[in-house]
Amino acid sequence: MKRPTLRETAYIGVFAALMTVLGYVEIPLPFSPVPITGQTFGVMLAGALLGSRLGFLALAVFDLAGLAFPVFAGGSGGLAVLAGPTGGYILSWPLAAWLIGRLTEQVPRPGFLRLFVANVLGGVIVIYALGVTQLALVAHIGFLPAVAKGALPFLPGDLIKCAVAAVAAQRLAAHHLAPRQAGAQS
Repeated sequence: MKRPTLRETAYIGVFAALMTVLGYVEIPLPFSPVPITGQTFGVMLAGALLGSRLGFLALAVFDLAGLAFPVFAGGSGGLAVLAGPTGGYILSWPLAAWLIGRLTEQVPRPGFLRLFVANVLGGVIVIYALGVTQLALVAHIGFLPAVAKGALPFLPGDLIKCAVAAVAAQRLAAHHLAPRQAGAQS
């Protein structure tokens, strides 16, 4: 893998920091160990704006930072969080950002529909698949109860995040505030 330039490293750091801030926007749900956060929105933006390579790296840096610092939802951190019921969601984020980036970097200026579909595939399906699987295993519940607690309550809000992230990515790219559209390679 190509070593990131100074500018690319700055984008990676900015998105890792953004993920931390979005984690403090937390709404706990009484029926689920998984809170509502703004972090899935950040994953979608990272993939769409940074592309597959930098999006993956930004979220991998965030996950690694979470081992030592309280950057996860609500200011939590550490290996226990990654090994716990919400860890699958967090660990899926680099892969989700990579897929979103991969699906959107095929065209220079992806439209709303392409961005929305990429966000659904990466930002919902990949995250839910890995997150719900770990939730079921760690919480010792079946897959369907895990879907009921760890996916279905979040689906309407996550679909809204997919649409908002698609619009935000288009607008930021139109102002050349995204590295791929500003000339950097992904």
